[in-house]
Amino acid sequence: MQVQAADRTRPRRANGDGRRLRASLPLVALFACAWLAPAIPAHAIESTATAVPAARWQALDAFVDGAVGPGGYTGAVASVWQDGQAPHMHVAGTRDLAGTAPMTDDAIFRVYSMTKPIVSVAVLMLVERGRIGLDDDIATHLPAFAQLRVLDEDGRLRAPARALTVRHLLTHTSGIANGAGAALQLREAAGLDAASDLDVYVRRLATVPLQHDPGTVFAYDGAATNVLSRLVEVASGESLYAFLRARLFEPLGMVDTGFSVPPAQRGRVVDITTTGDDGRLRIADGPSATTPGTALNPYASGAGGLYSTAADYLRFARMLLGRGTLDGARYLREDTVAMMLRNQLDFLDAPHTSFSPFEGFGLGVSVQLDPAARGRLGAPGQVGWSGAASTYFTIDPARGLVAILLAQHLPRDVAGDPSRLATPFYNLVQQGAAP
Repeated sequence: MQVQAADRTRPRRANGDGRRLRASLPLVALFACAWLAPAIPAHAIESTATAVPAARWQALDAFVDGAVGPGGYTGAVASVWQDGQAPHMHVAGTRDLAGTAPMTDDAIFRVYSMTKPIVSVAVLMLVERGRIGLDDDIATHLPAFAQLRVLDEDGRLRAPARALTVRHLLTHTSGIANGAGAALQLREAAGLDAASDLDVYVRRLATVPLQHDPGTVFAYDGAATNVLSRLVEVASGESLYAFLRARLFEPLGMVDTGFSVPPAQRGRVVDITTTGDDGRLRIADGPSATTPGTALNPYASGAGGLYSTAADYLRFARMLLGRGTLDGARYLREDTVAMMLRNQLDFLDAPHTSFSPFEGFGLGVSVQLDPAARGRLGAPGQVGWSGAASTYFTIDPARGLVAILLAQHLPRDVAGDPSRLATPFYNLVQQGAAP
């Protein structure tokens, strides 16, 4: 049965931030020095908000306005929250390709890989309860992986040099095949995307040999998070959505987040576009594009299946900024959040992601090691992630700040594709933020 985001006819929780929105970052970042997470300042989550001078965010708003319209995105929502200030939110453009429905601050977006940090938090909740351990062999919980093998470049199958652990899955060092080669061909033949549920997905994936030994190569892959999603189900005894709804979505007030959208609310879902070979925007392919609000996958994909709003995701990101608390309620211990938000790749020969030598990776989020080297403003220690359809969020512990930018476009490397938003957005956020 497909799960759904909460219907807006249900009473809403009172939210101290007015349920405003958030911002972003594709392969985002937290942390810098010697793989030790800096202490996150203790932010008074519900401190009395003060008005933010309008001029502070004029450049940011102008950038968002300039990104939509002819030759750009159909619409976008941006929000910045900084401790002690009222959240700044800006909407631009329209929700639809036809240009007839103005963008609204409660518009619903497919956040794709911004689902991964949420599932990572669910895993860490179960770690805190003693249901699983970060260094547990995944086969202890998911026996389908008991006969895991590695396919070497010479075509020989062998046992892995070490067990595949929960930590490897959280840090994308699992060795799951995702590059060119015979192992990837076997994965593609396994029919993962057509799996009816996470159990079937995992059983099919477990028949595919690894491409690398676990813990040796950073290779970002959604399959790792789908395995973690099934782990949440087995360790909790609940479906993934039921666990997320009861432990995160409902208590945090994320009333519009789910793996599908109730039919009565589907008019709020933003059209998802891509650029055709003719250089013009068109509606993307797939059921969630042609019927907005339907499930993105046949199974509840923790790798990228959620719909959400800027206001909802801001609640989640503020909880992480608050060292595991929001509105006086605790979701994770401080030491767990500190571990999540620091670079965990020190066991690799090259302790950084494959995307940049200046970016590390924590337990579900990327970690900015040297922002200046990447053309980014601000201090090391910023963290976050992005979604495939132009959604971004970033958390800056040094400034007590969360920023979110949501558009809905699948980029292509073709002429006429709208320019990428992430880096200029992050920099304008840093320029406008209070010291």
